[in-house]
Amino acid sequence: MRRLRYPVSLILALCCFYGCNLGGDEILVTDEPLDKHGVNYVYDSGAIPEVHVEVSLAQWNTLLKAYDKNSATNEHIKCDVRFIKHKDTTLIREAALRLKGNTSRRRPEGSNGQLHSATHPDWHHSHYVINFHKWHKDADHKLHGAEKIAFKWYKDDPSYVRENFCYDLFRRFGVWTASHTAYSRFFVKVQGDPKEYYLGIYDMVEPVDTDYLKVRDSEDKFGSAGGNLWRCRWGAHLNSVSANMGPDLGDGKEYTYELKTNVGDFENAREQLKDFIGKSLKLNGQEFGSWLRTHCDVDLLLKTYAVNVAVGMWDDYWNNSNNFYIYFNSTDPQSYKFFFIPYDYDNTLGTTSWCGVQSDAGRHDPLNWGDSKQNPLINKILQIDDFKQIYKRYLMEFASDGNAFFSPSACADRIRTWQNMIKLFVPNDTGEDMTISDNPASWSSHPEYRLLEMGKDNYFTAKINSIKQYCK
Repeated sequence: MRRLRYPVSLILALCCFYGCNLGGDEILVTDEPLDKHGVNYVYDSGAIPEVHVEVSLAQWNTLLKAYDKNSATNEHIKCDVRFIKHKDTTLIREAALRLKGNTSRRRPEGSNGQLHSATHPDWHHSHYVINFHKWHKDADHKLHGAEKIAFKWYKDDPSYVRENFCYDLFRRFGVWTASHTAYSRFFVKVQGDPKEYYLGIYDMVEPVDTDYLKVRDSEDKFGSAGGNLWRCRWGAHLNSVSANMGPDLGDGKEYTYELKTNVGDFENAREQLKDFIGKSLKLNGQEFGSWLRTHCDVDLLLKTYAVNVAVGMWDDYWNNSNNFYIYFNSTDPQSYKFFFIPYDYDNTLGTTSWCGVQSDAGRHDPLNWGDSKQNPLINKILQIDDFKQIYKRYLMEFASDGNAFFSPSACADRIRTWQNMIKLFVPNDTGEDMTISDNPASWSSHPEYRLLEMGKDNYFTAKINSIKQYCK
């Protein structure tokens, strides 16, 4: 007997078609939508799948040489990928592999100028993107519907949990713009080598791209998946219409505001972004509030920023003009809704830096999180009292006694569950990041923070006290 799993909305149609008899098959009724984009299958918190990448010697050396020429390279090489989850193996041939990351991008093997060594490879942790769909645009080149996955090593996170915790918190708190994440075990085999190498536990992160937009469009979230998506890098202050803007043409050029969709209509997209920045700067008071309500899901934006500040994301828009995406749900230069998409949450939960206007992301004033002159948008929104009260209310939800989202004991329980899942798989063939420990990054300006130990230096305790101090 097969077990057929359908959402409730299809049961009546199936029964009518088959006369309520599926030939002995068992129907499992579920309220979940069909997983046509692979989100539920790939980003499954109950599994730690194996990801096996096999690549030719020539292709691997191509990647190494491309990195030596330009460390920001987006060079793709061909590879075969086996994705093993429980007893299910999916093989996808001729997928594409590239490096990813900004300051965290690394050479995956050896030193500058060295090619691959079959006998004594010097592996390093590096971030990767696997694009199953780049060269073959068919259903066989998707992973249960997913076209692309980002794989991140746990750079500067000895706890192996920070980014997973943050994205999980976003989604549990109702911020549906946050990416899905899950753990995985990552392997690389260069053809001709005597063995396959295990690179350790990696975080699988849903990329923010056209497929991401389609997933949320299928859930009727954005209203349209055909709008303009911008990646915003360091220097994205949203304070000038003459900022560095450009389309992502796959040529390695980087822009402060980089258009990811509709790149063939860049000029129109730029006019839309300029309209948003210009009006957010020019309008004030009631006129600004009215315009914002029309062009933004204000409640979602404030909820997003409440989580952002709660987890101590200092390397963000407000404080460091960095690490976010913008999506406009139409291509009309003046008629659109704006969505803020959170991104890159490994330097959080007590890992903090002397940056922007702050040095302690655990105890800093959440109502004055960043530089309001250089990065004006959030502070300007909070000058409207109705919006400020919404933001404070969401923050206070994290500070309420015994809440399931952020209480130190509840957070410690979730973190220990994840760490117990992965601890046997942390030792790896790079020799790097071989153990789990309850510490922030080694360079953190506040090395005292802990996630599991209770007391005044527990990050969640410190943040709750900070919220109560400034928001009551």
